[in-house]
Amino acid sequence: MFEKILMILIFFAITVGIGLYCRKRAANVNDFVLGGRSVGPWVTAFAYGTSYFSSVVFVGYAGQFGWNFGVSATWIGIGNALIGSLLAWVILGRRTRVMTKHLESATMPDFFGKRYDCAGLKTASSLIIFIFLVPYSASVYKGLSGLFSMAFGLDFRWCVIGIAVLTGVYVVAGGYMAAAINDLVQGIIMLGGIILVVVSILKGQGGFSEAFVRLSKVPSETAPEMEGALISFFGPDPLARLGVVVLTSLGTLGLPQMVHKFYTIKNEKSIKAGTVISTIFALIIAGGSYFMGAFGRLYYKVPEGGSPVFDNIVPEMLGACLPDILIGVVMILVLSASMSTLSSLVITSSSTFTLDFLNTLFIKNMNYKQQLTVIRGLCVFFVALSVILALNPNNLITTLMSLSWGVLAGSFLGPFAYGLFWKKATAAGAWACFAVGIGINLWNLFLPFAAPTGAGAISIVASLFVAPAVSLISPKPSAEKVEEMFSCYDKEVKAPHKLMLEQDRE
Repeated sequence: MFEKILMILIFFAITVGIGLYCRKRAANVNDFVLGGRSVGPWVTAFAYGTSYFSSVVFVGYAGQFGWNFGVSATWIGIGNALIGSLLAWVILGRRTRVMTKHLESATMPDFFGKRYDCAGLKTASSLIIFIFLVPYSASVYKGLSGLFSMAFGLDFRWCVIGIAVLTGVYVVAGGYMAAAINDLVQGIIMLGGIILVVVSILKGQGGFSEAFVRLSKVPSETAPEMEGALISFFGPDPLARLGVVVLTSLGTLGLPQMVHKFYTIKNEKSIKAGTVISTIFALIIAGGSYFMGAFGRLYYKVPEGGSPVFDNIVPEMLGACLPDILIGVVMILVLSASMSTLSSLVITSSSTFTLDFLNTLFIKNMNYKQQLTVIRGLCVFFVALSVILALNPNNLITTLMSLSWGVLAGSFLGPFAYGLFWKKATAAGAWACFAVGIGINLWNLFLPFAAPTGAGAISIVASLFVAPAVSLISPKPSAEKVEEMFSCYDKEVKAPHKLMLEQDRE
């Protein structure tokens, strides 16, 4: 027990220390929200990866989908790496940085307002972000508190509150740079930790081959007639798994807290390096987490006469096979993953709500000092709301996250992607995507027609079709304004090397 406590205390001290160190670099809104748009490739790539993967993936998703799909759940992690990381960086990285810098846009709602020349889009999207990032944040707290309860025997409510206070301190103090530097440190811990965990879990079942043999003898409820379903290449339910891949991979291209990382990166050269680093990071962390979750059936015992509690699978599995020292490593691993995600959610939500909602409708003409004060205050408020939702024991981690990702990515993927690449995209198309993203997921929440992950995946794919379909039949934006917006990219295409040199000098 002493070793675990000591490791956690050291981790907490480093985290808060970085936050206080970065306080001087968060003296204005641009620095607090964007890190001065001067963040290098390693820090940005790790910030992207650690914001992507939290306790939700390691505890909730790995436990549930490892149980449902067996070893084939690893495909979800591979999809996260190839689509959620590689494809996102290749398609959105350069274009997002160039366009948002040209428009002087610090947030996704501000981009919508300027790109589509519609103040209503800016206001509505900021409200959507603030509301629907709360359940995502709550799901992270729940996943993290479950492991803390297992490791230290504490009531999960105190775990949630303690983690919330720690996150709030370093984010409010140091802003984006504090979060990003912590992400780099935490990402390195995550890489080492996930490798140790996977090795230990396989060793606990007699090694790699023996673990597969034992898992092959366990029947799957969704394919009882299929021998070795849980170790098969495509698994017992490939269609359901595809829905999870779409939600957790394609969805990242429309999530404001993920896209925000491209706003902050230093230059064109950094984007290329960041693409490679981020993809490798995702492959190890996500692939390792889902692969680990597949062996939960060999450790977790279903309550008598009941169903598996998915949120408890990974904590019980780790408690059964890891010694105290490795439990401490796992705690730091999950803390690292979760706190980086939480800091990203807090900064995105509070800055968006301040700059794009309050400053537009209610507290107009705030100076930079007032904006920074309000953003910091909203950071605290956002954390408090997330904690209240997380303390509800009836909310499953995966349900909360799926609702959040489904609404946000379903609403924003189409408008953001087409807004960057297609001159004919219209405000009406964006409004239609907002309606589809919110409508499908809330309908499924109150009148279920699919699993939460399935509804989220449907809304994300729909967004890619609804945005162009409505844009083609709705009034076109001013051609002159659109051409001016796209001039930055036209310049890049015509003289990419010259532009890269200019931006590198900056």
